[in-house]
Amino acid sequence: MRRLASVRLGSVQQGEGETQSTGPIGAAPPPQAQTSRMWHVTLSVAGAETPLADIRRALEHLAHDHPFLLTSRYANDHAEIRYWEEASNLHDAAAVALRLWGEHRGSAGLPPWEIVGLEVIGRDTYHQRVSEGYGPPPAAPVGVHPF
Repeated sequence: MRRLASVRLGSVQQGEGETQSTGPIGAAPPPQAQTSRMWHVTLSVAGAETPLADIRRALEHLAHDHPFLLTSRYANDHAEIRYWEEASNLHDAAAVALRLWGEHRGSAGLPPWEIVGLEVIGRDTYHQRVSEGYGPPPAAPVGVHPF
């Protein structure tokens, strides 16, 4: 984008006579330094009954293509995927999680199930829950397992 040197800076009234410079009028504010955080994601899906072997094969394919997956548990009509996601905020982590199943349905052979649950929590919250005994146990063994 080309900026003209003669464009004056805009300002925003802060209160009691204070103003804050916002850059050229109409320009977007300068980008903030974004720091990534780790988010623990639990994605639950469910749908019509599917042979267990097909579900296992599809989840193993997904885990092979995306080694960030910690663990997957499955039954013939539902599954749960747990993993860590790096994102700048909860919205970004949740958006990635909500796309995961649909975007990889074809490539991994996942069943046409719908997302029925999503939990995204920060690292500190996850560890606090585990240490207090009311959170999910750490994902061990890692991999794809039946419920």
